[in-house]
Amino acid sequence: MVTYQNPILPGFYPDPSICRVGDTFYLVNSTFAYYPGVPIHESKDLVHWRQIGNILDRPDNLPLYDVHHSGGIYAPTIRYHEGTYYMITTNIGNRGNFIVTATNPAGPWSEPHWLEGADGIDPSLFFDEDGRCYYCGTKGAPDGTYYGDNVIYIREVDLNTFSFIGEEYHAWRGALKGCEWPEGPHIYKKDGWYYIMIAEGGTSIDHAVTISRSRSLSEPFVGCKHNPVLTHRHLGEAYPVSAVGHADLVEDGNGNWYAVCLAMRKCDGVTNTGRETFLCRVTWEDGWPVFNAGEGHLLTTGELPFKEHVYQDGELGGYEADASIDMNADRLPFKAVTLHTPEEDFCRIGGGKLSLQCGTNPLRAEKFVSYVGVRMTSMNYTAETEVSFEPKGAEEAGLVLLQSNFFNLRAVITLSESGKLIKVIRGTREGEEVLKELPMEGAACRFRMEQLGQTVNVFCDNTCLATVDAHYLSTEVAGGFVGCTIGMFASANGVKSDNRAEFRVFEVKNQYV
Repeated sequence: MVTYQNPILPGFYPDPSICRVGDTFYLVNSTFAYYPGVPIHESKDLVHWRQIGNILDRPDNLPLYDVHHSGGIYAPTIRYHEGTYYMITTNIGNRGNFIVTATNPAGPWSEPHWLEGADGIDPSLFFDEDGRCYYCGTKGAPDGTYYGDNVIYIREVDLNTFSFIGEEYHAWRGALKGCEWPEGPHIYKKDGWYYIMIAEGGTSIDHAVTISRSRSLSEPFVGCKHNPVLTHRHLGEAYPVSAVGHADLVEDGNGNWYAVCLAMRKCDGVTNTGRETFLCRVTWEDGWPVFNAGEGHLLTTGELPFKEHVYQDGELGGYEADASIDMNADRLPFKAVTLHTPEEDFCRIGGGKLSLQCGTNPLRAEKFVSYVGVRMTSMNYTAETEVSFEPKGAEEAGLVLLQSNFFNLRAVITLSESGKLIKVIRGTREGEEVLKELPMEGAACRFRMEQLGQTVNVFCDNTCLATVDAHYLSTEVAGGFVGCTIGMFASANGVKSDNRAEFRVFEVKNQYV
């Protein structure tokens, strides 16, 4: 037996989808406007996860141009069939729904196969026993009467041409009367029944998992009488884990079933780490799934019938000790993220340093920003970097705690008429506020942020410059579908520049409590 701890992937890992091939599980997540897109993790025990790549890691398969922070890549689904891995997802703002394929889950993955006529979002694929493939997605119902009045629809896909065959079938409208946002559908087949499992109720406290079934893919689906089969909506706003939904089922090859889903951990009433990946056990009773039987909600820990498999090397996900970037490496680690499809040569790494070109766009632009960071996975951590920078004009470079383009906290080196300055800047939707500024001496400085709960202390060379309440960096205040990331940043704030900032250290040391 092995013990799991929820969330199994802490931090900004929303909309999980899972499949099993042999004795290995593969897990993918949404990434929205972050690049590269759709991290893929593998595990043999559902507890220890190793990131083996990012499925969308080239400009040709991840165009993220002029999308807002919560645009871009929505709700991927991963499936395997006869030697090929399939990942299907939505690119909001850039053409819609598409499929990429690979024979090795670590890549390389194909260029996008765009699905013409695939309206809506949250696509999934289902391979029936006869080998036929079906698309399942959600879109506005033709006779809908309110925002979020959606329908789950099914249509066969020809995977030779990546085009639809025949007519679409409107299968289900969700469990609740007046259901809002039935989405995230997945199809399964068990004991002669086809099941459609979805999320509904929106992505906040009313989020829930519901399920229906039918004897065929072209007949009405009837909801389970026990719906919702998983939710925390009844536990109240003060419960420490909320917004449970968007689940995917997997069987381990020995008849045991599990579900991954998203949920949000709260700290002092709000969520800064975003939607994370949680695990629960599933049993079947009277032809319907029961989630964590006898409990009815997500558990903090639990036992699984696997032999523990700890990866000794490679890129790790989950509860890793820290999130350092090796400045002597020849590439960024898989866990590193930037914003929007990157400009060529904006980032160089190796020889003990990472250099960022001062991007033309300011941090508030909903376009490519010269930024490299990692997901914030704990509310208790220390993040640190050492930066050398000679700013020109309005340029700035430093360390940033980023909820979105508008909501952030940063410590930067910049320039004034009297010389170099250190500034601590608080960004909100209304604008930016300088919390502290002081003259800078020398060519380099060391920035550090220490967060304990909702309090962030910002340091420069061991001097505390500001103490900031971090509630404004939460989903509840800032909105959107993402969680915070922490990283290095350089901008020319609207002017084209070849100037570069050099970073010699970047590490995030987490404490999990």
